[in-house]
Amino acid sequence: MPDTSPRLEVRNLVRRFEGTCVVDDISLSVAPGQVTCLLGPSGCGKSTTLRIIAGVDCQDAGEVLIDGHVVAAPGHFVPPEARGIGLMFQDFALFPHMSVADNIGFGLKATGSERTARVDKLLERVNLSGFGNKAPHMLSGGEQQRVALARALAPRPRIMLMDEPFSGLDNRLRDGIRDATLELLKEEGSAVLLVTHEPDEAMRMADEIALMRKGKIVQRAAPYNIYNQPADRRAAEFFSDVNVLEGQVQAGLAHTPFGEFLVPGVGDGTNVDIVFRPQHVSLDFDRNGRGPAPTPQHGTPARGIVHRARFMGRESLVEFTVAGGAMVKATVPAVFLPKPGTALWLSIRRDRCFVFSRGQVAPQDLPERAAS
Repeated sequence: MPDTSPRLEVRNLVRRFEGTCVVDDISLSVAPGQVTCLLGPSGCGKSTTLRIIAGVDCQDAGEVLIDGHVVAAPGHFVPPEARGIGLMFQDFALFPHMSVADNIGFGLKATGSERTARVDKLLERVNLSGFGNKAPHMLSGGEQQRVALARALAPRPRIMLMDEPFSGLDNRLRDGIRDATLELLKEEGSAVLLVTHEPDEAMRMADEIALMRKGKIVQRAAPYNIYNQPADRRAAEFFSDVNVLEGQVQAGLAHTPFGEFLVPGVGDGTNVDIVFRPQHVSLDFDRNGRGPAPTPQHGTPARGIVHRARFMGRESLVEFTVAGGAMVKATVPAVFLPKPGTALWLSIRRDRCFVFSRGQVAPQDLPERAAS
């Protein structure tokens, strides 16, 4: 059976700068062969967490363990070079005076034919065979990124730490480089901790995402779960555009242009947000002021007036005004550009909606309910 015990453990990590807590009680673990992503906006503490794990910064409290051994704790510090960690940063940090082969072999203890064999194998794995004698400035950005990856993997690190490693790449190249990198990391079996502010990158690469905000992990789950079961409204908004209907609970129901939503366990008078994504809005034609009948799956349809429609390449984005003045966005595959002022009927998947009390942390899935 594969080893599932944590390769990397972080326990209750705290870091303060000038009285401000930038890393606030962070705990996580990463197993061999697992890719965990620290995802969040700039300034949320994710890069500081990475630097503490790498040993280039020190925490104020908490512990870092590698294979069960403490490498950082109050009164105990193992230097970076003794931690068995590989590092990749967004600027690649290649040595300009060294050849590609010398860059890759820089951290190897092996010499002679053994060193050459390891370098050649990695050059082959990153599709750069024959590039060993070139200088870094002769390479494209994507090629330099692959050299940096090979150099980080050369000593076979137990843990790979990656801080925004693809942000400097052209969008056209980025997806292919990400996929190739992920394949090689999985093959090497390193425990990977990736820092990014891009949700698409986290969804594409990670086995687990730890969503950070103001120094804390607010949600930690597999990509599918964190996308479909957001911890709060801000978590949902971080991953995609969302629609928000505001309501107030009366007798366990929130009243909206799309009918009533059950809100169990929420007190009367509580203000709530009902959150759903544009891709979960269905459209139907207006039939002399009448729309489709309510269903258990989609609830009560609402009549919307087109405000604006734009073609986005793979889909069209249509914005509507519904009763009460709320704005609702819908995405439609391919080209669909109704004129402003056109009336259409909108329905939303009840099982794709979330309701959050204002300031609520944990979501409640909305029960399906057909309006009469």
